[in-house]
Amino acid sequence: MKSLDEIIKQYQKRSPLLWISNLPDDEPLRKILKKGQYVLRVTDKSGIFHIGHAADYAKKAEAYRKKTCAYIELDSDPLWSVFDKVILLLNGLRAKKHILSWQLDKMIPKREKVQLAYLYFIPKPHKIGTPLRPIVSSLHMPTTGISKFLDKLIRPLFDKYARSTTIIDGVDLIQRLEAYATNGYLNPTTYFCTFDITDLYIMLPQEESFDILTEFLLQYGYHKIQNIPIDAIRKLAPIVIKENGFLYENIFYRQVIGGALGSVFTLTLANILMWKWEKQLVHRLTISNEIYGRYFKCIIKKYT
Repeated sequence: MKSLDEIIKQYQKRSPLLWISNLPDDEPLRKILKKGQYVLRVTDKSGIFHIGHAADYAKKAEAYRKKTCAYIELDSDPLWSVFDKVILLLNGLRAKKHILSWQLDKMIPKREKVQLAYLYFIPKPHKIGTPLRPIVSSLHMPTTGISKFLDKLIRPLFDKYARSTTIIDGVDLIQRLEAYATNGYLNPTTYFCTFDITDLYIMLPQEESFDILTEFLLQYGYHKIQNIPIDAIRKLAPIVIKENGFLYENIFYRQVIGGALGSVFTLTLANILMWKWEKQLVHRLTISNEIYGRYFKCIIKKYT
């Protein structure tokens, strides 16, 4: 049997797209990974494969759970409890005419299709020590329809009103810096500062985030969105964030802090939380002709 190094070298001689797509299904490789107790995962952001020891993954995952205290163990499978809560909430909102029939259809889960979410970790080799990022795969959770609906409902509003402080990509950043230099603000005493917010989504303060979501909508004059009143949105948001049950290593858990990475609405809610945090800072920087921009949870700031 070939060694792990020999198999990896064999793949490196092929086209990257070809070997990346075939690597997980390679039977000899899977046997070697199992025998050597290795773990093969797609990395965070770069999308390449990372091979690590299973014991190291388990150790880092346990350390992460203890550090964040974001998850609590449950005595039983929470799937049907969550399902019943979702059905009760949606039917109640429909009965009060807070949502329309087509909106109900977009959000309501199908009993025969729901599945409990599961937690897994992906490596971040671009960080010192290769820490792990937790992902909750919730594609078929009862709350997924609500999460997708709220994201499509609210994210366009955030994109519209926070465009001036949102960096879309590298091209967008370069264009901003070029405009800054053209306007004569760039000088020899200019400093550029970048920093990253650790565990933004996981450590999201739940109740405060719902309050800030309401504040965001009211500030821009939205008492209703697509005829859905803010009160109804305020009821839909918590069930997505709080009723986040999942399976990990054959144990049932629920996330009690923050939101799940894997739920699209978590990102939108985190962005709106940052909108609140940024407001006063951006105002001060704008007055003094400084630059501020955020790319997800990475912040770029210039000062003189």
